[in-house]
Amino acid sequence: MALQNEGKFAEAAAAWRTVVQQEPRDAVAWASLGLAQAKLEDYPNAVAAYRKALAIQPRLPGLQLNLGLAEFKQQNLTGAIAPLRAALAADPNNMQARTLLGLSYYGTGHFAEAVENLQVASKADPGNAELHKVLAQSCLSAKKYSCALEEFKALLEQDPNSAAAHMLTGEALDGMGQTPEALEEFRAAAKADPKAPNVQFGLGYLYWKSHQYEEARAAFEAELAIDPSHSQALEYLGDIELKNGNADKALELLQRAVALNGKLRLAYLDIGVILTEQQKRQEALAALQRAEKLDPNQPDVHYRLGRLYQAMRRTAEAEKELARVKQLHEKDEEDLAKKMGAAKPE
Repeated sequence: MALQNEGKFAEAAAAWRTVVQQEPRDAVAWASLGLAQAKLEDYPNAVAAYRKALAIQPRLPGLQLNLGLAEFKQQNLTGAIAPLRAALAADPNNMQARTLLGLSYYGTGHFAEAVENLQVASKADPGNAELHKVLAQSCLSAKKYSCALEEFKALLEQDPNSAAAHMLTGEALDGMGQTPEALEEFRAAAKADPKAPNVQFGLGYLYWKSHQYEEARAAFEAELAIDPSHSQALEYLGDIELKNGNADKALELLQRAVALNGKLRLAYLDIGVILTEQQKRQEALAALQRAEKLDPNQPDVHYRLGRLYQAMRRTAEAEKELARVKQLHEKDEEDLAKKMGAAKPE
């Protein structure tokens, strides 16, 4: 222990290895070996030593936190969650464990759990801007838009010219259905940093969503001037060309988009529409099936598939697709009615 106190971690690790060879059931020795190896940033061996100690004496003070920290440091966020939860169960006021757990949940895509922990951690450390940014992004990803908006507004108070904060505030507003306000935030982001990644695309998307297609076109072209391989900008630019009746230009843009990114539902849908009109039915079918696979809950693709199957005289498949269209529309109406009912004052 004296060697560790003196900062001689390599010598301490060697000494503790000798101890555990002689006393393999000594949990404190294994934990101390893990701590020395963690100080040397040898996290895999630190984790192994901590887990040896855990198997012998699970309630050794500080062991779960040290294990969670070592797992976090070696970027095994999934492995960090269980020991950090155990550390918090032992001490709910341990803000280091709370913060690390929140960050681990965020990094593994468990955004609701990240919000739950990071809200507590950020209140305990209100000046930590990076922590508030991760909390805000967790709220946004968890679709907790009010929480995200509150955090992003606080960040904007600290830095009114932050393009990233304006963009993320815009995303939160759009998620809340406040598209005009979201547009204002994206305009502010573009003014603050017109070449920031995705700022022009986000602005274009909101214009497109608002049916302001010429404004959207200009924004998508601005994004492509910065990043010629921006697949989504190509996708939505192609959709605008299709809406304007320029099928050949649209097809060129859409095919470029899917060559870069095979997960663009709208691009495959539009390709299917164009190829159907060109009587290239098998190619159209492949594109529409790809769009349906990417998001089976959108009625537009089922409608297009139903009409294509009718043209191909595949009656049973056509009826199935058109029945699915009706089912999805009925579900949308039911969901809307539930929302309106929930919104009624008591």
